[in-house]
Amino acid sequence: MEVQERRTYKAVIGLEFHVHLATTTKMFCGCRVTYGDPPNTHTCPVCLGHPGALPVTNEKAVELGVMAGLALNCDVADRAIFARKNYFYPDLPKGYQISQFDEPICTGGHIDVPTPEGRIRVGITRLHLEEDAAKNVHVGTSGRMHGSVGSLVDFNRGGTPLMEIVTEPDIPSPEAARATANQLKDILRAVGVSEADMEKGQLRCDANVSIRNPDGTFGTKTELKNMNSFRFVERGLTRELERQREILENGGRIEQTTLHYDPETDEVHELRSKEYAHDYRYFPEPDLLPLELSSSYVREIEERLPELPDQMLARFIEQYGLSAYDASVLTSDRKLASFYEAVAAEVDPKQASNWISGDLRALLNEAGTDISDSRVTSEHMKELIELVAAGKVSRSAARTALDTVFETGDPPSAIVEREGLASVGSDELSDVVDETISANPDEAGRVRGGDKKVLGFLVGQVMKATRGNADGGRVRELLMEKLGS
Repeated sequence: MEVQERRTYKAVIGLEFHVHLATTTKMFCGCRVTYGDPPNTHTCPVCLGHPGALPVTNEKAVELGVMAGLALNCDVADRAIFARKNYFYPDLPKGYQISQFDEPICTGGHIDVPTPEGRIRVGITRLHLEEDAAKNVHVGTSGRMHGSVGSLVDFNRGGTPLMEIVTEPDIPSPEAARATANQLKDILRAVGVSEADMEKGQLRCDANVSIRNPDGTFGTKTELKNMNSFRFVERGLTRELERQREILENGGRIEQTTLHYDPETDEVHELRSKEYAHDYRYFPEPDLLPLELSSSYVREIEERLPELPDQMLARFIEQYGLSAYDASVLTSDRKLASFYEAVAAEVDPKQASNWISGDLRALLNEAGTDISDSRVTSEHMKELIELVAAGKVSRSAARTALDTVFETGDPPSAIVEREGLASVGSDELSDVVDETISANPDEAGRVRGGDKKVLGFLVGQVMKATRGNADGGRVRELLMEKLGS
């Protein structure tokens, strides 16, 4: 009976993203946006909240916010207002954050996400602009507030242009939440509004989660904060749903709280009671004029939108005849997709896909780098594929050559010649096959008698004798021809 009840529980998940916009200066002052510089070296009276210092809106940040909203199918507002979000914390020198509240820059969008449950549409409630807070550095072995012996504040991050994106509670599972986060990140990177590097804090994700009531209404939600990878988003949501189910099964009640997921213990811990909008005492920012966004301004930005990931995926399938999986692998990285197209323009697109999404991508992943930092060029890849297609080098030998190209950047043809990787000629291969048959009379006799299973052994012996520099298919054909099978 208990198992049956647990199966009726349905998750209700919404995500909140905080994304650093790809600007060179901060949201309301001229200080540079940097990562990894010495603490407190990019500050001024505005981002430090000195009395009398007045903010000025970063025009590029507004443009990128509009571009992101359009890429997420949002409606762009004719008029948007900045507001003061009041709260006290050491990383907020003014005692308030300049954000947007009741009149955000974008509302009402959606993204379509492939998930384990199938393709789902996740609504975008709102997208608004604000400034980031400074960074608290907790001194201690863990690097977190709990267990620290003190805290320092680095104001370099304070004032960085930030975009908050809030989804509708349309996400049915932790796995779908991770897929949604990845999809949104890919879109933001594709249009160039953010590098969305989580290690640099350029993208942060919080999650609101509840269990739907038996009558179909939403249950009490909790918020998971400070998750620094999408894998931890999935794991944290899984643990929180387990916690909520256990409480409900024991007759308890869910309290609206803010929680932290600890990946080391794989547990969630309560941070504080959940704040409500009225706790922040929002009111319009008196030092900034409203944003007036004309239709011509929005249209001009829309015309500059690049091809979005879904559009590129559909085009790769249609134009190059790729499977949905292969196309998704190639289009998941915009740089890798461009590399592929340069190669596919010169050689068979499917062969290009096999090599790039398989062998080359494996080398990139192993080295922890991307294609832009690789020594392998599109010309190298084209040359290698052509060598295989012309029968001048076997597939396995070409794989060995690719390893060397990756390490040295030398042309494949030079490596093939230098390391003796060229395919064995027809006459030489025929001789090796004859020698293999003579050296293995029992196995050859079994093949002549109709036992095809032994053929693989003979093929292996020929490949060994040629150091892998023979085409396996051609070797098999020659053996069958000579053995009359």
